[in-house]
Amino acid sequence: MSRRAITSSRVFVDGGLRPAVVIVEDGLIVGVAERPPAGPVDDHGDLVVMPALVDTHVHVNEPGRTEWEGFATATDAAAAGGVAVIVDMPLNSIPPTVTPDALDQKRAAAAPQIRVDVGFWGGLIPGSEAQVPALAEAGVFGFKAFLSPSGVDEFPNIGIDQLPRALEATGRTGLPLIVHAESPTVLNRAPEAGPDYASYLASRPPAAEVEAIEVLIAAVASTGSPAHVLHLSAAAAIDSLARARVDALPLTVETCPHYLTLDAGEAPDDASWKCAPPIRDRANQDALWSALGSGIIDLVVSDHSPCPGDLKVGGFDRAWGGIASLELRLPAMWTEARRRGHDIADIVEWLCAAPARFVGLRTGRIEPGMRADLAVWDPDQRFTVDAATLRQRHPHTPYHGRELSGVVHSTYVRGTMVYGPGADEAARPGRLLRSR
Repeated sequence: MSRRAITSSRVFVDGGLRPAVVIVEDGLIVGVAERPPAGPVDDHGDLVVMPALVDTHVHVNEPGRTEWEGFATATDAAAAGGVAVIVDMPLNSIPPTVTPDALDQKRAAAAPQIRVDVGFWGGLIPGSEAQVPALAEAGVFGFKAFLSPSGVDEFPNIGIDQLPRALEATGRTGLPLIVHAESPTVLNRAPEAGPDYASYLASRPPAAEVEAIEVLIAAVASTGSPAHVLHLSAAAAIDSLARARVDALPLTVETCPHYLTLDAGEAPDDASWKCAPPIRDRANQDALWSALGSGIIDLVVSDHSPCPGDLKVGGFDRAWGGIASLELRLPAMWTEARRRGHDIADIVEWLCAAPARFVGLRTGRIEPGMRADLAVWDPDQRFTVDAATLRQRHPHTPYHGRELSGVVHSTYVRGTMVYGPGADEAARPGRLLRSR
């Protein structure tokens, strides 16, 4: 039996910060005390000790596009960002995770390399419904589908008219269908993107999200199957989502730090800001924050989707779309949340507890019986983002050069320090997670 005490004058327990000692045995929290017991003690002074983050939307891309990002660099970045668990998307790896064999290949690639714990989403593409039961049995956390083109040929989108059938297939497993909700009909009517940001923004109007989300809501209502809206960008969809919440539909919603912190009016005409759906204007951002504060939006995840730098050049009409931010989710969110009057309790809910609940993991709270996943950080320490120092594979992010508040000092996964003073940089203690 391994036993350790982790202490600080500011531990987030029972909804607030107070002096406390977190007692850990064999990877689990077994108690919260006022004084440390006999044995090893990690004393973090007056740094904040809170639950580690859970990121349920990460594109690792290995195998197949490991040159974009791989499990070693992705989980190093996660650990440096206070993240104890990531859940990997079924694309842009090759093969995509739409069969149990593809899942086995991904697990085999990940197993010897991971610093934090890793789970996996399955994918659902046209004709793959028959694979859903076996993928569920193999332990995926749910199934991702696109309603518009995904950007990679090996992961085609399903038709909007196929949504009820897809939900019936996934609903029988009890796992959610997680949906990239943009209507191809609206996108096809929109003007084509040019090299500048304004034209790219016009090419993916809010109406594309609104129409797709309304169709998804209707399909959830008719099937009763759980679903999840990925990376909500368009505030125009909030009213429909609020009605779905009133109707108690099994529908959850996420958004991402870039939609809550970056303003389209400040976008450079290089493709570092390109993502789909796009980053919109300040008024839209304000409305997203209101929806997050009221509970219409459940959680905030990174949608870390990196690529080599040469795919981020050539203008918004040609560059790869994806934001690299796995390591920066906590400081990016904290900087803007505090400015808007939110506190650490809100951060813990949006970045830790709610993502953990979404995928059914016993983490995200400091209490007996939970995994001993902890982030130790200084919410007042400021730093300027230097992309070259980030642990992700490629040194580019739209946050480069921005001053943020909140520096992670240590990260624990199941009671083991995986980042911080004294962490074993050579160790790869992460585990592969299953939903069942």
